[in-house]
Order: sequence, then structure tokens, then C-alpha cells
Amino acid sequence: MARPRTDTTTGAAPIPEIITPPLPPARFVQLDERGTVLVRDFGGPDGAPTIVLLHGWTATADLNWFRCYSALGAHYRVIAFDHRGHGTGIRSKKKFRLEDCADDVVDVAAVLGVDRFIAVGYSMGGPVAQLLWRRHPDAVDGLVLCATAARFSGRREERIGFMGLTGLAAMARISPDQATRWLTDQFFLQRKSKKWEPWAIREASHHDWRTVLEAGRAIGSFSSVEWIGAIDVPVANVITMRDTVVPLERQTALYELIPGADVFRVDGAHDAVVANSDRFVPTLLRAIDSVDRRARRD
Repeated sequence: MARPRTDTTTGAAPIPEIITPPLPPARFVQLDERGTVLVRDFGGPDGAPTIVLLHGWTATADLNWFRCYSALGAHYRVIAFDHRGHGTGIRSKKKFRLEDCADDVVDVAAVLGVDRFIAVGYSMGGPVAQLLWRRHPDAVDGLVLCATAARFSGRREERIGFMGLTGLAAMARISPDQATRWLTDQFFLQRKSKKWEPWAIREASHHDWRTVLEAGRAIGSFSSVEWIGAIDVPVANVITMRDTVVPLERQTALYELIPGADVFRVDGAHDAVVANSDRFVPTLLRAIDSVDRRARRD
């Protein structure tokens, strides 16, 4: 563990150094005129399938997947980057759309010379993965949908909650510093841990909170119920059994809508990818293998 540093110029209390987990290499990728995004592209023996990791709302690729990187890279070529407004993701004055996130994935893959891949979506990344299949079917070999749903709001109070994010987005636009501090506490850091807290705070501080909150509203209005049943690529659902963010019944409903989907269960809450990684990571590997084997057979 890093030792605290003392500010010798001011005599202030020691400043704890930020402990960063081991992370794969990354490089910047330019997406035409839309902007630059930092992409992790690593792992995989020769001929290994490519997977693209799609993170959840208010997280970043690293915060969502850092406990999975090593195990996944041993078997697959792994691509991961931050969605629009999140972390180092694209900054745009346009209103956030999940469809644009799906298009970004295909464009990043193209720059990296990848024509086809398995999309692995967690929480908000689930809708992005579903839209990838709908908008770019020729690029998608299969889907792994984790802790996610076909629809995120149904009850009146849920709809009102997601709609209220519009007002918070306006606040973030008017007073970004104050909004960032308050929203970081309210949203991401509810899932903080002492060891990674300083690193998590630094990661979350890079968010464009106006865009992130617009993303929350987009999630609330998303529904694939009418079309996800037509999916024609292999799918595996990883269900987090004690999830209160995306309730079990919503995750189960998604699985039941998809013909031929395989289901894998993890005893954990919505943060199981980090908090219960000892259980989640092996389950995720089995889910990806299930999709890969069926995709190769087809």
C-alpha cells in the first residue's frame, strides 16, 4: 500500500496517495469528427474471439470491469472504453442517446480493425448491447447481458424518478463543480470501498454529469420488449440474484423474451462484478464461452 505524502510546503495533513488497480494498456482513438476516446485493447491468443465490454451507468469501463480484465484477457481479445459523458468518453453538446453509444462501439472496433465481436453489456451496457444487434447486426456475433433488462421503468414512481434526472442535468449544466460533488456522492460513491475510494472518486470526477444524467433518463425510457424476441445471435444472460437496482424480475423477464438464451446466475447484488468478483468472473467466463461456442457452430 502506498504511504501518505505530507505537503511540506504548507504543513498540511498527509495526503493519501491514490492506489490504482493493475490496468491493461490504453491508447487514444479518434472517431472521425466526434472526438477522441481512450480505449483499452489487450489480451487474447492468436485467433481468439473479440469481446467488447460495455459498462454501467455512472461507472467507467475500468470501475466496472477492472476485476475482470485479467481473466478475460487470458482467453479473448478485449476492447473497453468509456461511454459518452462518462470518464474519458466522448464529449458532445448533443443530447445523450443510447443509440449513439451503440454506433460508437462499431466505429471504435472498425478503427481497431475488428469486423465482428461479442458484446458484453452490464446494466446500462445491456441496452447498448441490444441496440448494437438491432442497428449493426453484421458486427455482432453474440450478446452477453449482465445485471440488465429489456425495460427499466414501469411503475409510476420509477418513471417520475427517471424524468426527474432532467432537472438534475440542468443543474449540472449551470453549476458543474457543485453538481459534480453532490452527484458523485449520491450516485457512484454509494458503491465505494475504502481501498479503492480515492481512485473511484478520481474516476467519477471525470464525468460530464449533465450527459451522465441525460443517460439516466435515456435508460428510463428504453424498451426493447417489442423487438428483442427477434434476436438471431447467441445470447447469455448473467443474472445478479440479489439485485435491487435492476430487480430480479426485470432480469428474468429479459431472459424469457429471448429465444434460446442461456442463463447464468450469480449470488450477488448489482455491484457483484466488483463486490463478488470471485463468483462473478468465473460465471462471466462461462457465459461468454457459451455464446462463443454457439456462434462458431452457427
